[in-house]
Amino acid sequence: MNVTAAMALKLVPKYLGSQPVFLCIDDTMVPKFGKKFEGISKLFDHAAHNRSNYLNGHCFVSVMLCVPVWDKNKIVYQSVSLSYRMWQKKESKLELAASMIRQAMPELKEKKNVIILCDSWYTKSPLVSVVDEYPNLDLIGNARCDSVLYAPAPQPTGRRGRPAKHGRRLAIEEDFTLSKEKAGGYYTGVRRVLTNIFGTREVLAYVTATQREGGSRRLFFSTIFPEQLQIFCAWQEKAPLNHTGSSWMQYIPLFLYSFRWNIEVSYYEQKTFWSLCSYMVRSRKGIEMLVNLINIAYCAMKLLPYQYEIFSKYRSESVQDFRFALSERIRQEVFLTIFVKKSESMIKSSVFIRTLKYLVQQKGYHL
Repeated sequence: MNVTAAMALKLVPKYLGSQPVFLCIDDTMVPKFGKKFEGISKLFDHAAHNRSNYLNGHCFVSVMLCVPVWDKNKIVYQSVSLSYRMWQKKESKLELAASMIRQAMPELKEKKNVIILCDSWYTKSPLVSVVDEYPNLDLIGNARCDSVLYAPAPQPTGRRGRPAKHGRRLAIEEDFTLSKEKAGGYYTGVRRVLTNIFGTREVLAYVTATQREGGSRRLFFSTIFPEQLQIFCAWQEKAPLNHTGSSWMQYIPLFLYSFRWNIEVSYYEQKTFWSLCSYMVRSRKGIEMLVNLINIAYCAMKLLPYQYEIFSKYRSESVQDFRFALSERIRQEVFLTIFVKKSESMIKSSVFIRTLKYLVQQKGYHL
């Protein structure tokens, strides 16, 4: 996990060293038939397509690192999954994610801003408390719409008695003024708040809606404020983060949340093209080792185009195309090496060997 993080950080150019890096947290389920696998259990999956929201399988918690790289005159965030851990019910998924964050942070201590991105399941105290342990760590996360919000504490009046710990209670339908224009497809409102999740720490609360009047609303929290970020918006690859202007600055933390989707793409690619769900090992330790071995191969392939210029054309190609090109080249190299060795030991004809070398060199390969 730490070696993968260190390799990914080496891809960041010096002139992008001040840009934030992200730690995306989520979990994924792997359905398995039968009950012979260690640690298998009945899991609730809201996206299951089996006429039921329950399945037999394993649940893995993972952490992904997103780092900025320079490609085609734009800042592109390259993402690598650091590790998978199987959820065993001995500790909650929140505690499991927090321990993985603590393990990765020593590699990220030199970065100015490290930001955790997570959905509403993980925006809870066991994980949020990790933010207070590191000075350069913050969190941007989705939250339940019924989360209790308060206005910041009023200034002391000088009267006798204990000062108020917070202001009045806020409602996301009434106390957030939405923007006049859509930002990233949503009308957005923002204000400083206090909430029980973060204790006495003031955070930014963002409320988004597809309609200015009526309709459902979503709630997001950010422990980092726009003035604490040093990010080159004009050079970002994707909108709306690359929008410039003072009116957009207050929404930058919310725009950064879109990088969390990278972990969902990683799950899809590994399950579809790297056989992440096809393991037949029964022991828990063996399953974890195999899943992380698959992940290491997947991450190595994603880092390769940025480490060696010869593979740079695959930076914008799909994962399956690059995987096919690599496997084809490895197959050719293995065949040529074995074939030449057998030819030298079995056939003592120097004419044949010279002819073989000539044909190989004509194809662009060097023995």
